[in-house]
Parts: sequence; C-alpha cells; structure tokens
Amino acid sequence: MTPAELLAFLAVRGGREFAATACTHQGRGKQRRLHEVGVYRLTVRGDVVQACGPSGQTRQLAPATFLEVFGGYEFQRAEETGVLTDLGPLFG
Repeated sequence: MTPAELLAFLAVRGGREFAATACTHQGRGKQRRLHEVGVYRLTVRGDVVQACGPSGQTRQLAPATFLEVFGGYEFQRAEETGVLTDLGPLFG
C-alpha cells in the first residue's frame, strides 16, 4: 500500500488507530527485496495525521507532510489496534 493509499484508508476510518509496517525496497532486479523498517501506529483526525514510530515518538503531521516524509515507503498489514482517539461521534 502506498502512503497516499494508506492516508485515504485512514481518512475514511478517522479516529481509529491502525498499526502498519513500513517497508523499503533494497537491491535491483532479481536481488530486489522488501525490507521492514518498523511498525507505525497511525491515526487521522480531521486534517492531522498522528504517527507514532518504532521509537515510541509521536508526531502530528499535515497530510502533505505525511506524504513527504513517508513517500519512499510501502506499507504492509494495516491492522486496527482497537484504540479509539476520537469519541466525538459517540457522544455528539
């Protein structure tokens, strides 16, 4: 899944946290393989993407910044963590 596809996936599911594995391609031709960088916990709330990396550091990013930072990655296995960060719809 590309970063743009992941962003669209998260936007539709706003407020729910997903864990996705960031990967990069290494090598060329037949030697090319996918290398896992780490698991990122991602949430979209409005116009902000919250990304928590493998180090545990959380950042608030604009969608354009998210695409700039993660543009070179491919994401695998976007799985819901069960964490809800936006309970407004439940009480609104």
